[in-house]
Amino acid sequence: MPEAAPHSHSAGRQPVLFLPHGGGPCFFMDWPDTWDAMAAYLRGVRDTLPQKPDAILVVSGHWETRVPTVTSGAHPSLIYDYYGFPPHTYQLDYAAPGSPQLAQTVQHLLTDAGIPAEQDPHRGFDHGVFIPFMLAFEKADIPVVELSLQQDMDPAQHLRIGQALAPLRDQNILIVGTGLTYHNLRHFMTGDPRSNDAARQFDTWLTQAMTQPEAQRNQALVQWESAPAARICHPREDHLLPLMVVAGAAGTDLGVRTYSDTVMGKALSGFTFGG
Repeated sequence: MPEAAPHSHSAGRQPVLFLPHGGGPCFFMDWPDTWDAMAAYLRGVRDTLPQKPDAILVVSGHWETRVPTVTSGAHPSLIYDYYGFPPHTYQLDYAAPGSPQLAQTVQHLLTDAGIPAEQDPHRGFDHGVFIPFMLAFEKADIPVVELSLQQDMDPAQHLRIGQALAPLRDQNILIVGTGLTYHNLRHFMTGDPRSNDAARQFDTWLTQAMTQPEAQRNQALVQWESAPAARICHPREDHLLPLMVVAGAAGTDLGVRTYSDTVMGKALSGFTFGG
């Protein structure tokens, strides 16, 4: 007789996701239509999972440290790291618990892979976590742990981080990266047709890269700066690096573009690997 599975929700391996997190508290503002398609996509994410995750490990484009660091507090606060928005956006609430146990597991997986890692019991969730999660996991009933990016922004290292964390998927842990496939804020607001073309070129390249087998996908990500319009779309790669971690954790699972939209003239995408 087969041995009982160690987890109550073990029917399927969790996929890994790269989700667009919008701009600031965009989904909670009165901006007609601009973010509606992205909001609808985020609201549908939970229904695409094989079962409810026991916990979520999330990498946002809004936390950088010298070595990978995980939130290890049991009740993380929220960090309202956006500026100049209406008062109600600083009262938004997302009371998902933390998971000190998952934080410890993440640290061990990384250190076992030769990647120094630390815990931070005081760090809360930045808006790259709670803004999209208020839509995607609105009940706040799944424990969440956030993992930082490395300040050196080395794409190969972020792929390695993801590879080290891949075993979590078989423990019913959902690994999520949140960012934006286009992140040039200056161009976002100007609507310059040249930047719209740049966004389209990069989005086409990225989608093609993410849907390639693992070796080609990872090679493309390591060399992402040579992609068409790469530095126009990402003057700084903080919002692209969460995708590197996700791609690393994806292993041999092929990527599928599950979100495609144009926001303020800029092509944006979201991806799912496995499931």
